[in-house]
Amino acid sequence: MCGRYSVQKKTLLVANNLVKKNINVDLEQDNFNCSPGGKYPVIKSATNGKYLEMSVFGIKPSWAKPDFRRLHNARLEGIETKVSFKKLIVNSRAIIPSSGFFEWAKENEKKVPYYFTRTDDQDIFLAGIHDNGQFTIITREATSENSGIHNRQPVIIKKTQINNYFNLNNNAVEFLNNIKPPELKFHEISKDINNPANNDPSLINPITNPNE
Repeated sequence: MCGRYSVQKKTLLVANNLVKKNINVDLEQDNFNCSPGGKYPVIKSATNGKYLEMSVFGIKPSWAKPDFRRLHNARLEGIETKVSFKKLIVNSRAIIPSSGFFEWAKENEKKVPYYFTRTDDQDIFLAGIHDNGQFTIITREATSENSGIHNRQPVIIKKTQINNYFNLNNNAVEFLNNIKPPELKFHEISKDINNPANNDPSLINPITNPNE
């Protein structure tokens, strides 16, 4: 799964250069703890070009009851048949700019947070879908290198593949399934990340005290 990620200014500047229009996205705003329910920059596509827009992390379908929990992840396997997602993967694709993402490993009956980035330190572009000002990140089975932390990971595409993902003539599921996941590195971080209210650069730093 991918329920938390970070997006820093340097990543936003790269994302902004990929779009034709910026709709009220503050390019100077770092966010080190993007959590479900918050609003974050997302790249979307329209007939007149791509645009960058703030959207709520987690989709709550129009038919959902008030206590319905937002869907912040969508499994690539079966996304084309799931009621909440099958139309969106065809017509409402999204790219979520990210500097890195978080996963939790279960160690000695405790959940331990880790921060993932690309080994080449490039920005991360997460495949997603959007609906009515909301978005969901698409996930896939984790690679063997990452599965020791978690059995799922987000679908990451290259910057050069973004236009192909937005091309509605391409079958999105086939396209994403054929993408080779990039090599990632990870390190343990502080459990301070568990609180969505925390938002500062120290959250992504390697932990110095394993017993913290």
